[in-house]
Amino acid sequence: MMKSILKLVAVVLFLSAGLGSLQAGDLRKNGSLIGSIDSSGDVRLNGSLVGRFESSGDVRKNGSLIGRIDSNGDIRMNGSLVGSIDSSGDVRKNGSLIGRIDSNGDVRKNGSLIGSAVGIPRAQAAGFFFFFFLNE
Repeated sequence: MMKSILKLVAVVLFLSAGLGSLQAGDLRKNGSLIGSIDSSGDVRLNGSLVGRFESSGDVRKNGSLIGRIDSNGDIRMNGSLVGSIDSSGDVRKNGSLIGRIDSNGDVRKNGSLIGSAVGIPRAQAAGFFFFFFLNE
């Protein structure tokens, strides 16, 4: 359970990266719908509300500020750099390529399709999949 909570915190952090305005959409893994992000920033997995992020880049959990995402795509937790996504969709952890978000929303790990993000910008999709599936 603690591992899942830590992953959620990290996802919420990345999802807020310099978006300005949020977009709603579905999250899928292996073809199955597993979650969604709505336009107010609520993140739901398997129907349950699991987090919220702000378009400003600040991330709050239970009203407390828990982190921030740099506008250049760097993912930071507790001030430490843990990953990034670049404009081409490459997702990196500690400088090593671990996955890719294609322009059509397909998510790949080691070249294999593992999921998709429909109607969600690349940065949001990358944040979700980085911490839930690419970083396993």
